[in-house]
Amino acid sequence: SRNYCVTAQFAFQENEIKLLTAEIERLKNFGGLGVSPSLEGLRDENAKLKYRLNFLKKSLQEERSKSVKSMININSCLQEIFGAAIQAAYPDLENPPLVVTPSQQPKFGDYQCNSAMGISQILLKTREQKVIPREIAEKIAKNIPANECIEKVEIAGPGFINVHLRKDFVSKQLSSLLINGVQPPAIGKRKKVVVDFSSPNIAKEMHVGHLRSTIIGESMCRLFEFAGYDVLRLNHLGDWGTQFGMLIAHLQDKFPDYLTVSPPIGDLQAFYKESKRRFDTEEEFKKRAYQCVVLLQSKNPDFIKAWNLICDVSRKEFQKIYNCLDITITERGESFYHEMMKDIVKEFEDKGFVQVDDGRKVVFVPGFPVPLTIMKSDGGYTYDTSDLAALKHRLCEEKGDILIYVVDSGQSVHLQTVFAAGQMIGWYDPKVTRVAHAAFGVVLGEDKKKFKTRSGDTVRLVDLLEEGLKRAMDKLKDKERDKVVLTPEELKAAQTSVAFGCIKYADLSHNRLNDYVFSFDKMLDDRGNTAAYLLYAFTRIRAIARLANIDEQMLRKAAREEVLVLDHEKEWKLGKCILRFPEILQKILEDLLLHTLCDYLYELATTFTEFYDSCYCVEKDRQTGQIVKVNMWRLLLCEATATVMAKGFDILGIKPVQRM
Repeated sequence: SRNYCVTAQFAFQENEIKLLTAEIERLKNFGGLGVSPSLEGLRDENAKLKYRLNFLKKSLQEERSKSVKSMININSCLQEIFGAAIQAAYPDLENPPLVVTPSQQPKFGDYQCNSAMGISQILLKTREQKVIPREIAEKIAKNIPANECIEKVEIAGPGFINVHLRKDFVSKQLSSLLINGVQPPAIGKRKKVVVDFSSPNIAKEMHVGHLRSTIIGESMCRLFEFAGYDVLRLNHLGDWGTQFGMLIAHLQDKFPDYLTVSPPIGDLQAFYKESKRRFDTEEEFKKRAYQCVVLLQSKNPDFIKAWNLICDVSRKEFQKIYNCLDITITERGESFYHEMMKDIVKEFEDKGFVQVDDGRKVVFVPGFPVPLTIMKSDGGYTYDTSDLAALKHRLCEEKGDILIYVVDSGQSVHLQTVFAAGQMIGWYDPKVTRVAHAAFGVVLGEDKKKFKTRSGDTVRLVDLLEEGLKRAMDKLKDKERDKVVLTPEELKAAQTSVAFGCIKYADLSHNRLNDYVFSFDKMLDDRGNTAAYLLYAFTRIRAIARLANIDEQMLRKAAREEVLVLDHEKEWKLGKCILRFPEILQKILEDLLLHTLCDYLYELATTFTEFYDSCYCVEKDRQTGQIVKVNMWRLLLCEATATVMAKGFDILGIKPVQRM
């Protein structure tokens, strides 16, 4: 928690500096008197202490420099304060519960510490002491250390500790946000995160099933990057396997001069279906397809060229989708791991984990009923082998500290088995390295069944995005935005922002673990928790200062000079809501549930509306409409709200526009 409440850390470090300085002086005097028979040892100790002192001074300076710009996670700060209070009140209690949450109602303060009830239960169970929670709460409250954020605490009900924040503390944090921008709290050691997402199959078009993995994975990468992690975004393409035998055989028949003339494969999906039909109905073609697989896997140059041609056609189609959705990803398909699979099989064999079952080499993992097949009876490898190879490479070569697989829930048992096999063989320790499956449900149609076309086919992603663009333009024209309000360029920008923003937000605003119903009508509704509503709210907030003739330079100057007054209850509510942003991000970094950010942005927008309806930012003459007064501190609250919303949109992969 030192990353979030730097005040206590500074006090600790400054105290250690004082102690080290005193110790160095003591050693100087001790050695100077000539009392010690091991003066050299004293000099070594003195050097070590000086090194430690210099290191501490430097690190304290760096932390202070970061902390000036970083946003403070108030919840973590309070947890540190109450953790110290509980430690002081009950020093012999091991791992006492620490529960700090935002208050749901203003009458209960701004935050609540609800640890007293849990401590009461522990004392009763472990020491047979019956202490009422209220007494425990009072004891905790008396031991709260000096700090800069708590105004007062009150004991309520059976033992809730209601926390009231200091207004000058909140005002100071808001000013820091306005001056420095939205800066993440420092994360300590910079860890490497590997995110596996999107992962379509070569020679098949991306469909609605790839939408969730692509959108969720991109957003997770953006969050970890913003938080200061080193992120590797991987596209685990299905670019290897027996299906390439039939595709290459069909390519040879249809475009016999493919080695010298680039084949005009316009519709790869149709090409795939044709080759599959031949594979299922023509025995000679089937035999040749198997021969093609063997030649491909033996790296025959002509067959490698054919494989590359097919992959390139798919890559171009995938990239069109990625460009639309603003996705950045590094391709590393199954073929990348092909050369490693032999060693994977050998490693499991050498460690005695392999059993032979009807010619197959399988690995049973304790706790999982279905074994992993790492080699087929014909000597070929499987998805299990490539997934194990990918896992090892990400852990041992990429040195990933956190691995996240954004893959549908249907793969849950398979992935958990692969992860457990990696632990079993000693590739990683789950206490040190986090390997997580960020599972997600399926996309449903409005009939609550799997989302398909009227003919029963899977919905192509490119068709879905085109339909989104059309509907977004229809919506803007219904509101007559094309007639007077927007220029053609602004209209086009608004169309793209609304179309792709709404598709992303509709997905991300649902708990990823659940299925969700895809509905253009709902996602384009500008009422309720939708991207359309939030994007419109954002443009309105940005317009307030502009319409008052206050430019960015004037706002920056005001942020350094003005004190943000938070006397009105709606100002206070909005100010606290803005500063909860780091808490929200920290929670998502832990549970990988992005809908929490969407809920927060919606709450922030509605809290802003309450503030704007109650507090005049710009006061005008009712007869002339002339501006008579600008309440700059309120315009700064508008700016702080918009700044946090803009960063939230950026993490979600949504591009707002200045005019809508």
